[in-house]
Amino acid sequence: MIKTNKILFSAFLILFCVFSNAQTLRKRTTTLMGSRFDITIVAEDSLSAEQNIDKVISEISRIEDLISEWKPETQISEVNRNAGIQPVKVDKEVFDLTKRALWFSEITDGAFDISIAAMDKIWKFDGSMTEKPSEQQINKSIEKVGYKNIILDSINSTIFLKLPGMKIGFGATGKAYAADKGNELMQGLGVKAGIINASGDMAVWGKQPNGKPWKIGVTDPKDANKIYKTISLKNKAIVTSGNYEKFVMLDGKRYSHIINPKTGWPSSELVSVTVYGPNAEIANGFSTSIMVLGKKEGLRLLRQFPDYKCIIIQNNKF
Repeated sequence: MIKTNKILFSAFLILFCVFSNAQTLRKRTTTLMGSRFDITIVAEDSLSAEQNIDKVISEISRIEDLISEWKPETQISEVNRNAGIQPVKVDKEVFDLTKRALWFSEITDGAFDISIAAMDKIWKFDGSMTEKPSEQQINKSIEKVGYKNIILDSINSTIFLKLPGMKIGFGATGKAYAADKGNELMQGLGVKAGIINASGDMAVWGKQPNGKPWKIGVTDPKDANKIYKTISLKNKAIVTSGNYEKFVMLDGKRYSHIINPKTGWPSSELVSVTVYGPNAEIANGFSTSIMVLGKKEGLRLLRQFPDYKCIIIQNNKF
């Protein structure tokens, strides 16, 4: 079993797997895209498993070198530097990733917005905040946020940010996309089973060496050492967004690190949202959006996409 959350990881995978004579399971933990990745591969022997893990790491590093907003040489950094100045030509992969992000913005009416990267960091989740920001501070913090000011030109494969000071970033879906691409690479090479866990954004394929589906444990927000629900998965992705690890308490109310891009206020109705379905990137977009939208609007959105299911934990259950 694997436990999924955004920050902490357990080693349940090794403990709960029963090995067959013909297969071995190898796991490696590394830091990529500024986050922890746990890469698990089932293979015929340890050497080939380790070699395949190396290939996954190379693929994730390739993606990081395209989309990281923290590396000045990436295409996304070039887009951000040219905000309000000129469009920037990008690879089709980067263009398509941005296009999908804008699709999420459209279907959620801005609850998901990659231009939130430009938001002033007035909310602190390091224990230093003692009072809420003023309405004026909050309104000013989102002046450069707004997906409708991201202009895509599909003919020339360019991205243009209309407002000087705008930024885009893939902190929400980038790691999930990398997990999907690592999964795609492995399956393309004939690797029959594995898990790529990108800080809680997980792409799962095949079966455990004992022939059973992978079992993923969703963390209980009340106790990180307990499982709230266990899900059996094969050829699926699972993602959890939550406010139970990174938040601030002000006047007796919990404020999440997940911010509504339209208002500048943290989400507060839900404690966690777990979404599972065919694709980690899409699941992440949904989990983040539902945290902002709340249960009623979030479920209304997800019902339009029956391939994806969710587990919602509300504050009144916390």
